[in-house]
Amino acid sequence: MKEIKNNQYHPETLSVRAGSEMTAFGENSEALFLNSSFRFNSAAQAAARFGGQEAGNIYSRFTNPTVTMFQNKLAALEGAEQCVATSSGMSAILATVMALCSAGEHIVSSRSIFGTSTQLFGNILKRWGLQVTFVSQTNVTEWQAAVTPKTKLFFVETPSNPLTEVCDIQALADIAHQAGAHLVVDNCFCTPAIQCPLELGADIIIHSATKYIDGQGRCLGGAVLGSKALMEPVYGFLRTAGVTMSAFNAWVFLKGLETLFVRMEAHSSRALALATWLEAQPQVSRVYYPGLASHPQYALALKQQTSGGGIVSFEVKPKASQTPQQAAWALIDATQLISITANLGDAKSTITHPATTTHSRITAEARAEAGIRDSLVRIAVGLEHVDDLKSDLRL
Repeated sequence: MKEIKNNQYHPETLSVRAGSEMTAFGENSEALFLNSSFRFNSAAQAAARFGGQEAGNIYSRFTNPTVTMFQNKLAALEGAEQCVATSSGMSAILATVMALCSAGEHIVSSRSIFGTSTQLFGNILKRWGLQVTFVSQTNVTEWQAAVTPKTKLFFVETPSNPLTEVCDIQALADIAHQAGAHLVVDNCFCTPAIQCPLELGADIIIHSATKYIDGQGRCLGGAVLGSKALMEPVYGFLRTAGVTMSAFNAWVFLKGLETLFVRMEAHSSRALALATWLEAQPQVSRVYYPGLASHPQYALALKQQTSGGGIVSFEVKPKASQTPQQAAWALIDATQLISITANLGDAKSTITHPATTTHSRITAEARAEAGIRDSLVRIAVGLEHVDDLKSDLRL
């Protein structure tokens, strides 16, 4: 097969063609390698492979052709030198921190992140001697003030989960670099179809491939992307710790990437239509969507993103006899079409109550600081007709 040069084609073409390799059989769709290990021609070749003197596959915990194809395709789309595929989005975050930070060092994180990420930073990593400071997603001054001589990483989701807050990636990158730290951006909500953080100054990108990269809710997976120098210790951690993406899941994600751009365009257009409609409903007190002019970071989102993405959150006005949580739950329970599940990025629209699901394990105080109220509902807009989604919400 002819070599695909990443600077030769548009991203939409790279999503279909980049990273693909074929065996001697000449298959047009990427092959799935389900074997655990690979044979060598000699003891000398085995030694050279293990020692890094010869490139090639050894053991599927850290070298597998299908996983390699996925890594190369996603790296091409994000403009990264290297991608390290992991078993889940959370393992991608864990691998990054364990590879690049040591006990006694410091991380600055947005407080507006996925609840499990908050648990990882605020509880588990602190037990291992890492210091973590949580700051405002959007107040650059807080990031600057949080820096210490031991700060190693800045961590942010943009847009955030679930309030879709947008941070200034370039501004945070500048502060991090002045401090000798690296900016890590979770690009799960946008994917490279909408936003390319490395081009905006970020050093590392995190993905939960489980979400939009798959696109149909089939498999778990994650990815870490950046320069070869930064990815080398991440890969070393994966090789030893085994937080590895399976070959089958990588094959599914390869197929998902082929349709990423057309799917994200469809998700975004439907989400904008639904968000616009929700703003006009008297039962809704506020809508959170970066593609709306009412969003606090609307101008910044227009600058950093090509569209608003597929996530819409909104607050429900309770009736006289209801608490905010009861109002949110009643709306969710009344749906017949939208799936009640906390996953996102699926072709099927999903709906959830963040305060009692995705962010239920953090304290009520932490939820309040992040702006996650009991009246908040999050919808990951799928690929159904938007009029059917409107009807299902029964507002």
